[in-house]
Amino acid sequence: MTSRVWTGLDYERDGKQVDALYIPHSTDFSAYGTVAIPIVCIRNGDGPTALLTAGNHGDEYEGQIALLRLARALQTEDIQGRVILIPALNFPAVRAGRRASPLDEGNLNRLFPGDANGGPTAMLAHYISTVLFGLSDLVIDLHSGGRSLDYAHCALAQHGRDEAQREAVDTLLRVFGAPHSILTSGQGGGGATTLYAAAAQRGLPALTTELGKGATLDPAGLHTAEQGVRRVLRHYGIAPRLDAEAAPATRLLRSLGPRAGIYAPCDGLFEPHVEAGREVKTGQLAGYLHSYEDPLRDAHPLYFSADGVVSCRRFPTLTRRGDCLYHLAA
Repeated sequence: MTSRVWTGLDYERDGKQVDALYIPHSTDFSAYGTVAIPIVCIRNGDGPTALLTAGNHGDEYEGQIALLRLARALQTEDIQGRVILIPALNFPAVRAGRRASPLDEGNLNRLFPGDANGGPTAMLAHYISTVLFGLSDLVIDLHSGGRSLDYAHCALAQHGRDEAQREAVDTLLRVFGAPHSILTSGQGGGGATTLYAAAAQRGLPALTTELGKGATLDPAGLHTAEQGVRRVLRHYGIAPRLDAEAAPATRLLRSLGPRAGIYAPCDGLFEPHVEAGREVKTGQLAGYLHSYEDPLRDAHPLYFSADGVVSCRRFPTLTRRGDCLYHLAA
């Protein structure tokens, strides 16, 4: 089905263009209104296309600032090919400082491949899937932990459909150069409904990142985002003269999936004993949940069920039953 989203950009025109993706959104106060999402397209002749996005979740800032800086820095003469940058992808969520859109409670990174006739967030996912992926040769979607998670700085990618795609994903991860690179099977988190998973299903080399925590700005995560994207643009010949630091070594891990994680068995106050990025052993104490309803009840101990590296832990102390407290990689 044809997307209902439109833009004034001409993706085939050389030069640096700035416009918006316009998503129809009819409200009481704007019958023919739109949601306008800022987008930058820089093209110069033939060459590969990189689709770079951030703000998929509105409370994750390292990627947003990295792409805003890059959009200002890149000029047409720097490019051989095309770069499409969307620093505030789920714009209503970015403006509200929320994970999901306040317009329709849409979590963009759980709605792929989208719906041309859905709500604004589903329409955006459909446009990305049907239009932008078709223009792209590689995809990077920059994320952080947001208000609920503390992540070990990492890039994540799915295994790939065949050997060629697996090699392309491995190259993309090593060039990006995050401290940790985690391969996933798509069984945890958003599974196949995330942006990078949908891109991988199209056969594109794609990665996402987790580069911060607690809905604030992590300087180290911002540096990883900026340098990683710059290295990728250089490596693929899209911006061959762009300044970038040499890639540091990345530690290749695989996600152990949700079954190896720890989830809150009850409401309480979470006391973590292990930081993100640390190695743990089966049976090791992970932390405690303290009851705020019963002052004399013993704290509930939590233990790891597998050996691995803590890829993320819960950031807020206040916890409800079912909240994710830890995820592991190995």
